[in-house]
Amino acid sequence: MSGLATHSGTVGGAVAALESGVPAIALGTGGLAAPDPVTTVNAMDPTVDFAVRLIDRLRVRARSGPLLPEGVGLNVNHPVVGADGRGTASGVAVTFQDRQPVLAADFTDSGDGTWKMEAGPELRPGARGGDVEAVGAGRIAVSPMNADWNTGPVERAMTSALVAGLRP
Repeated sequence: MSGLATHSGTVGGAVAALESGVPAIALGTGGLAAPDPVTTVNAMDPTVDFAVRLIDRLRVRARSGPLLPEGVGLNVNHPVVGADGRGTASGVAVTFQDRQPVLAADFTDSGDGTWKMEAGPELRPGARGGDVEAVGAGRIAVSPMNADWNTGPVERAMTSALVAGLRP
């Protein structure tokens, strides 16, 4: 979820599949809060049940064609619901990956030429329509993704303006 998705082995595996032309779904359980191992493991059953329903839906809609459009994958994040983790999500939301970084670094000069770095959570309210907001509200977040780590034409034009005339 959020800014952690780019560091996720699950998402990385899905991106590698997409780069090879294989449809992919990254599937995760839990939100951004520190997980309780027991409830998280319990919540994996409803996560897997949803994944099976999702793939069945994709198969029916594909009518023997591709399950997803070429180059498009899904990043699915299922919330942990209920005290034991076995609860039912309150819905499904098509979302985007919230851009919040989630972890904040703190650097301290040790005074001997070295620095100490500590990282800790810095949770903010989720962006409207993002994966953090959906999972925080008990909904399953389904975020389309692709393997293209590049930005769009607006960002390229802005960067071109910033480096215009710059010489090596």
